[in-house]
Amino acid sequence: MKYVKLGNSGLEVSRLCLGCMSFGEPAAGRHEWSLDEASSRPFIQRALDAGINFFDTANGYSAGTSERIVGRALRDFASRDEVVIATKVFFPMRRERNSVGLSRKAIMAEVDHSLERLGTDYIDLYQIHRWDPRTPIDETIEALHDVVKAGKARYVGASSMFAWQFSKALYTAELRGWTKFISMQNHYNLLNREEEREMMPLCADQGIGVIPWSPLARGRLTREWDETTARSETDEFGKGLYQPEDRSIVERVAEIAAQRGVPRAQVALAWMLSKPFVTAPIVGATKLGHLDDAVAAVELELSAGEIARLEEPYRPHDVVGFQ
Repeated sequence: MKYVKLGNSGLEVSRLCLGCMSFGEPAAGRHEWSLDEASSRPFIQRALDAGINFFDTANGYSAGTSERIVGRALRDFASRDEVVIATKVFFPMRRERNSVGLSRKAIMAEVDHSLERLGTDYIDLYQIHRWDPRTPIDETIEALHDVVKAGKARYVGASSMFAWQFSKALYTAELRGWTKFISMQNHYNLLNREEEREMMPLCADQGIGVIPWSPLARGRLTREWDETTARSETDEFGKGLYQPEDRSIVERVAEIAAQRGVPRAQVALAWMLSKPFVTAPIVGATKLGHLDDAVAAVELELSAGEIARLEEPYRPHDVVGFQ
């Protein structure tokens, strides 16, 4: 495994982050395809054995059960000081008012709930899961600053928003002398590269670490275009992320993977890891082989010609994933 600093911070993370949305009690949330605790633990153990020290979850994943599963496994399998735990806040956790969004009240309540579920005294990277148009950004950032100063989080990050919104957040923190975001978790892969237009240059300029979600396009880059899975058949959010014309890119991945004699997932991840602005793709896994392919991709270097061939069929997409 290789390691790198997350943005301009001193935090050292593995070149892969294990995404933990796949881990959670299926009956607890809307992810029927998620793995229960007994099925999830081998993935966390395998990741640690491979040198992955970075784990990303969220309070909203499977109604909080993802945090519980991840917290217990890391307590059993790893030293707390050696792992980097990331979680997120924004989506509703209860039906009551003030349980959603990024108000001071919501953040202060939800960080304590996450700490309890994770079974830890602090969160390494506490992220806002989306932009909250109903709460002043000053209120959100001051609350996050206070969370850090209280020792409940070490760093703060953001996820999926417009570049102008993230720029405003960065400027606000700078202006007020509050804790700055060190990372952006955004939607980026071979099938959707719209973030290259504004968000990626902004992150590069400001020294922000980039940890993309869905680097394999919810598995589309790893299989035939018409092939489905239990997740793809029930994932309503994912159905709107990609377009029929993306098929040609999937075919290019298959072509280069065949030439290289490696699984398609390795090619798609190696392409992403070739981008200097990407710190650590967030990879999910529901089969141990998925994790093994991701780890192998860290050592796979594509040629300039292969990268160009993968990128050539791309066509502009509508903004999706956070509107």
